[in-house]
Amino acid sequence: MLVGVIGLGRIGLMHAQNLLASPGATELLLADAVAETAQRAAARLRGGTPLHLDQLFDSAPEALVIAAATSAHRELIERAVSAGIPVFCEKPVAASSAEALELVAFTEANQGIVQIGHQRRFDAGYRAAKAELGSGKLGWLHSIRAVTADARPPALEFLAGSGGIFRDCSVHDFDIIRWLTGQDVVEVYARGSNRGDPGIGEAGDVDTGAALLTLTDGTLATVVATRYNGAGHDVRMELQGSAGSVCVGLDEQAALHSAEPGVAFPTGVPHPSFMERFAAAYRSQLDHFLALARGEAENPCPLAESAAASRVADAAQESLERGVAVRL
Repeated sequence: MLVGVIGLGRIGLMHAQNLLASPGATELLLADAVAETAQRAAARLRGGTPLHLDQLFDSAPEALVIAAATSAHRELIERAVSAGIPVFCEKPVAASSAEALELVAFTEANQGIVQIGHQRRFDAGYRAAKAELGSGKLGWLHSIRAVTADARPPALEFLAGSGGIFRDCSVHDFDIIRWLTGQDVVEVYARGSNRGDPGIGEAGDVDTGAALLTLTDGTLATVVATRYNGAGHDVRMELQGSAGSVCVGLDEQAALHSAEPGVAFPTGVPHPSFMERFAAAYRSQLDHFLALARGEAENPCPLAESAAASRVADAAQESLERGVAVRL
């Protein structure tokens, strides 16, 4: 397949590398808002043709991967959908859930194919936990605990335009909670703190956030995110039920240690970032996208699903700013 990649920053470059390693993508077209970035990416990848954006669309790719800045997502998705090109786009699809819903309506009206990059849906641990929950092995859930902890914060320039820690980090937890349980979130109460770089607060964000979610059936979920987890990148989720419990991300590379005497687990080196933690999931989701573009698979993460997770993130951000619980 002839596949276009727009946006060749850290994420876009990773997607391009995975596409070059996939048997489904035979040729890559590369574009970036900064032309020199696409040229450097092609040289680094030793593959792919760097083009200007209009040249990429004129080349009629059979599928398109969008990893550009969030502010460009809507325009690029609408252009691709209008041209009949299946799209894979990184989250978030828009700056707000309201704008995302407008994009959902446009895509559905034009019968577009848009898969959003919530890669945790392809992670082996989350998929195994979903199977256990679905089998009844856990009984009914009474609580969920989720954590997304970065080892170090990204650049302040990124944080200033990220929309806040709940939209940037916790949106993955919001999405996977909905996907695992099949439940919607009906209420959010959020708090945050800043104990690291004061520049994060000056940029309008917090470096640590916590949200309490109430799901449709009454299940409670806590979602914690931080930019300062010195032990390493840590993404875990506990599902605790009336008959059993399971934990995703508790392996030899977990970024923690036991305080109990004589317990050596875990013994591995923690992941430095989310890219290593979810390397296999990132490859799997793009393979699935190419199958979707060929008409051989169902959409594993439609635009409407991402918009629903963004709505929870917006509610968490609103709760953080107002200091009150927000109903959805």
